[in-house]
Amino acid sequence: MTVSSLPILSIVTFLPLAGAIAIAFVPRGRPDLVRWVALGTAGLTWIFSLFLLLGFIPGREAAGGFQFVEQADWIPAFGIQYKLGVDGLSLVLVVLTTTLTWISILASFRSITERVKEYMVSFLILEVGMIGVFLSLDLFLFYIFWEVVLVPMYLIIGIWGGPNRIYATIKFVLYTLVGSLLMLVAILATGFAYSAGHGGQWLGAFDFLSLRQYAGTAGFSDTLQLFAFAAFFLAFAIKVPMFPFHTWLPDAHVEAPTAGSVILAGVLLKLGGYGFIRLALPLSPDAARTYGPAIIVLSLIAIIYGAIVALVQPDLKKLVAYSSVSHMGFVTLGIFIFQEQGLDGAILQMVNHGLITGALFLLVGIIYERTHDRTIAKMGGLSSATPVYAAAFGFFAFASAGLPGLAGFVGEFLVLVGSWAYSPPVAAIASLVMVLGAAYLLWMFQRLFTGELSDFLRGLGHHLTDMNPIEAMTLVPLGTMIVVFGLFPGLVLDLVSGTVHSVLSGVDGATAVHLSLGR
Repeated sequence: MTVSSLPILSIVTFLPLAGAIAIAFVPRGRPDLVRWVALGTAGLTWIFSLFLLLGFIPGREAAGGFQFVEQADWIPAFGIQYKLGVDGLSLVLVVLTTTLTWISILASFRSITERVKEYMVSFLILEVGMIGVFLSLDLFLFYIFWEVVLVPMYLIIGIWGGPNRIYATIKFVLYTLVGSLLMLVAILATGFAYSAGHGGQWLGAFDFLSLRQYAGTAGFSDTLQLFAFAAFFLAFAIKVPMFPFHTWLPDAHVEAPTAGSVILAGVLLKLGGYGFIRLALPLSPDAARTYGPAIIVLSLIAIIYGAIVALVQPDLKKLVAYSSVSHMGFVTLGIFIFQEQGLDGAILQMVNHGLITGALFLLVGIIYERTHDRTIAKMGGLSSATPVYAAAFGFFAFASAGLPGLAGFVGEFLVLVGSWAYSPPVAAIASLVMVLGAAYLLWMFQRLFTGELSDFLRGLGHHLTDMNPIEAMTLVPLGTMIVVFGLFPGLVLDLVSGTVHSVLSGVDGATAVHLSLGR
């Protein structure tokens, strides 16, 4: 039996749901069994995603560039289908999701001690939603999975979060709901327009492949594109998050448990970047060109603003959160300069940011479990008490700063190369901000680890221990991938080359067609 003979996409998507159902039948008094069932389910899902990776053929133009397509009618009266498919972009993000999920669950073994059963169920359902978003080829199904993500993340922050978790969850939900509703309006408007252009027939009205083909030929009207793209933009910009829609992120990160922050930064932010590449650009190519310069300006502001605010943060977790605003600014910049190198860099940056920032949040959680504090000013001299932890933190901090040879460098470099082709001043601004990134990370490292052990840490006595084997086990896979992707970025770039070519040729081709029609 081969991978192609199995409903591999449905297995990868819904296996975590099966695990969540199994956990529901585990007695509440057996939290260790709950933990192992959750970890086993997440690990098995990860293995199936690797089988999917091994069976994927880069560059194969089947089913519109998607492979392993699974399709069945769901609501035929409105052309809504259960349709899943994978291309290079969705594949790398699915594997990133399954990798970070089992690592996050393992990292929660010691930190989550109350309502373990509900926590693990929430985490596995969250994985279902995230994978479903990346694999959906029906826009209505895409929206369903997008909304599924909201509920478990709300619970993870709201129940197992910090003292101000209620404020953070309400802010997170309000921002996300506004974006989701706008996206639903854009999906419905696009579907109605497609149906109207096909004599009122609903077949294919929400099918991504049909809509993409229609957008590249006859195309949607300029007015519809402008309004649909604006709605898509707000939904995805909030999720990225782009400036000025970023204010929910630091609060959510600070209050979320460690594993929640890992998934929030590592995967949930990528839903926005994925949405731009998968839906906004192919379905509204002319509007993307129209709005592009304004989005580039917002991206540059996000890069600068995130770095400057991170530089002055007193809270370690908030510093890493604001660094995400800056790093994700490179993602949106790479997308909207409409250059091959830029889009390559944006996708690679999404993967690298998930690995690096996920690891940094794990490291923040390790020291917080020992000190119950994240104030940078209270730390100092940690390298003498926790040398292994200091070495690990230094490695991931240098990766985040873009040290050549590690994964963080290649994505930003490609974005800068594409930016130079688009506009040298844009590239110059983005390049200068990389210096700020190195500044806040190295200054943070200096304050945490150099000098004599601070009075606050000295007072902890025997509680200040170095990393244990489980903590090291969560970081080793991430560190390994950061080195591998830093030295061999082609492992990712070769997978996504078909997607990059399809998206950019779709934008350029649609623009050329519409110009020839005088639109």
